[in-house]
Amino acid sequence: MLDIANNPLRTRQDMVRAAVQLLTPLVSCLTPEKSRMIVGEGSAHYSEDVAGMEGFSRALWALVPMLIGRCPEAEPFWKHWKEGIIHGTDPSHAGYWGQIGDYDQRMVEMAVMGTGLCFAKDRFWDELCETEQDHLYQWLNQINLYDMPKNNWRFFRVLVNIGFLKAGKPVDRARLKEDLDMMESHYTADGWYFDYLTKRDYYTLWAFHYYSLLYVRAMEDEDPERCHRFRERAALIAPRFACWFDKSGRALPYGRSLTYRFAQASFWSSLAFGGVTSPETDWGQIKGLLLNNLRYWFRMPVFDRDGVLTVGYGYPNLCAAEGYNAPGSPYWALKSFLVLALPDDHPFWQAEEKPFTPPRVFLDEQVRLLLTRDEKNRQVVAYTAGNHGWEHMHEDEKYEKFAYSTHFAFSVTKESTTLVKGAYDSMLAFKRAGKDLWHARSGCDRFELAPDRITFDWQPMEGVAVSSVIAPLGMWHVRKHVIRCTDALEAAEGAFSVRKDGPGTRPCDRIRTSLSAGSDNASASGIYGSSAIFALKGYAHGEVIHTEPNTNLLVPRAVLPTLRAEIMPGETTLLCAVWTDTGDCCPVELPQEVIDLARSL
Repeated sequence: MLDIANNPLRTRQDMVRAAVQLLTPLVSCLTPEKSRMIVGEGSAHYSEDVAGMEGFSRALWALVPMLIGRCPEAEPFWKHWKEGIIHGTDPSHAGYWGQIGDYDQRMVEMAVMGTGLCFAKDRFWDELCETEQDHLYQWLNQINLYDMPKNNWRFFRVLVNIGFLKAGKPVDRARLKEDLDMMESHYTADGWYFDYLTKRDYYTLWAFHYYSLLYVRAMEDEDPERCHRFRERAALIAPRFACWFDKSGRALPYGRSLTYRFAQASFWSSLAFGGVTSPETDWGQIKGLLLNNLRYWFRMPVFDRDGVLTVGYGYPNLCAAEGYNAPGSPYWALKSFLVLALPDDHPFWQAEEKPFTPPRVFLDEQVRLLLTRDEKNRQVVAYTAGNHGWEHMHEDEKYEKFAYSTHFAFSVTKESTTLVKGAYDSMLAFKRAGKDLWHARSGCDRFELAPDRITFDWQPMEGVAVSSVIAPLGMWHVRKHVIRCTDALEAAEGAFSVRKDGPGTRPCDRIRTSLSAGSDNASASGIYGSSAIFALKGYAHGEVIHTEPNTNLLVPRAVLPTLRAEIMPGETTLLCAVWTDTGDCCPVELPQEVIDLARSL
């Protein structure tokens, strides 16, 4: 176990120590020119040179707050990263980061340097000679010369340009306003922004709100009205987003870019930096939400033997990675260290941690999630109407599952030829009888959200139309599907994937497929948690599938309770109930209230 797993994260000094623990193994990964960081093998859609620059830059998300907060522990690292900045921006040096172009990944990595100019000008600018300053300005100013996506990337240009303002360099004010206005045009309601197309996920928090609160701290005197709006929206979303976290600090595995891991908690760090609190999320609650998430991740096997973050989620795993995930990409997670910019006597550090007490059931219509939790807040389960975007890898799995759990995470499909490789947890998959590939939900035609259920229509394949209702009841939920098809089909409906085994511990050894209370069911139960699915109408039998290794995001080996069905042409109704629990607790029959709920649908 790495030292960071034993860090209690109680004080600011503990947080400084965590930053040092994360940065220390990176020093030996710097190239001789110090301008790139090579932490492992693997590729993204951009070149290896750009990937090395990305890794170098992302380490600054912890180092810059340490410089702002006058942490002496930053000095041994800063001497390397300052040298890297000097060499990376010098066109005559071997370490030069190069000329960029339209939609260039290096635009993303400029944001932290703009942040350094804004809040640590004495280190990022004043320590450089005039020639070095000019090199830094000319290299960063490329972001103003090329096109970029109309999404959260525009904030990167905003941060660079307000950094120029702080350094006394010329800025196109009209362009700055245009970018800010465009970002505000992505605002919907209830604190939510959408990123690309209509997608609402973690990018609202670790991008739109994070960068807007940096803007607030830098520009509140010059742009008070906009900064007031940014503060209001952050305060508005805080209690809503807090519903994504369970008692142990785990956040909902949902959407893309999950390899950024504890970037999940970076919003709480930016909220503290921006000085935004509310009666629902005061300093103690913000502190608890941030530090609990970090404690959880620091105990997870997400590091290699040298203490370097890997690509993956609960363990090193390339299966669910995006095309823009290079080996250094996970260090986006260091954005959670922004609180180190705050001094010891700041209210955040002085506050006692307090738990956030969320409602048992919360409907957030903006993000299309119905969030539930058990009475002890050990697990969050979110039910979704879908949020598809057709842009990145495994979007069906990341946005279209029926349910997402902080305890079980979800699985991605390696291949749709078999149920073992498909790993269709929290999904209903179809294939034509005796042939074809399996197909699950990939977007929906219509949906309705209510505090007690989600309904949606979808078409998994040509000639198949499904109308579904998902209704939660505690840690149970009932699913009803009305299927209309022109051909005979095979169907498989999965519950939650349960960890199969682990080092030095008892495996998931209660795996059942049986007849109970007149209904076929399948269940898996052990010390890692329990999941069961009970057939109420239309299914043929239950089975527990040992899914392909490395399909589940949280655990490398999993089992999946599943119901099977044969669907004839015409109209068929499937009705089932699904159970989930964080402990070794699996029912053998359905409670009457679940049966009554099923009858009411």
